[in-house]
Amino acid sequence: MSYDLLIVAAHPDDAEVQMGGTLAKMTRSGRRALIVDLCDGEPADFAPAGVRREQALRAAALLGADRVFLNRQDRFITDDIPTRLEVARLIREHRPKMVFGTTGACIHPDHAAIDPLVTAAVFYARLKNWDRVAGGEMLAETGAWEVQRLFFPHCKMEPSWGEFAFAVDVSDTYAVKKTALAEYGSIFKIESRDQLLELYEAEDAHMGRLFGVGYAEVYKSQSPLLVDDPAVFLPGLHS
Repeated sequence: MSYDLLIVAAHPDDAEVQMGGTLAKMTRSGRRALIVDLCDGEPADFAPAGVRREQALRAAALLGADRVFLNRQDRFITDDIPTRLEVARLIREHRPKMVFGTTGACIHPDHAAIDPLVTAAVFYARLKNWDRVAGGEMLAETGAWEVQRLFFPHCKMEPSWGEFAFAVDVSDTYAVKKTALAEYGSIFKIESRDQLLELYEAEDAHMGRLFGVGYAEVYKSQSPLLVDDPAVFLPGLHS
């Protein structure tokens, strides 16, 4: 099955926190999205094993996305060759136009591994002749696929970005994002105004204020952005 966008996240909830509003907006417009969590997020803080996975599937459904889990261990995720190959295989199988990862992370080591891992996987996905490479068997039976764009949403455990490539106005889908995040009672204290969720929302509101909208999610790009017509940009707050 093909997807328009593929999001690689370290844990269940990362995709929702970083770009849940964008996800909901894109699927609402008819695009297909697949979230790839490198682990199932166990052990969770406030629930027995298996609950966080169930919550993640419900959250993805609310956002209109599909979701798969790889078998890496929470807290021990690294940028290694087997994981690069597994993500590259998913890219080659599902042929997304856009891939999203995580960049600029240093607080959580799992998050820090995602940038080099996904960047390498996108590169591997475009290469041919894996049957001639020792250890490349995982990709040998799939066709090469070149992703059009690699983007990185902001990891909200980190300080806010002063510079970024673009922002997405997610005001109209922010309620859906909050509803999806509210599924994660295994890691957030939903009933008592979880401090992390309040901080995450405050950042999205702050970024929105820069553009004169309610909420915005910001992104960096692996390569410079090119448009046919500068009229595609929405009006700025101060032109």
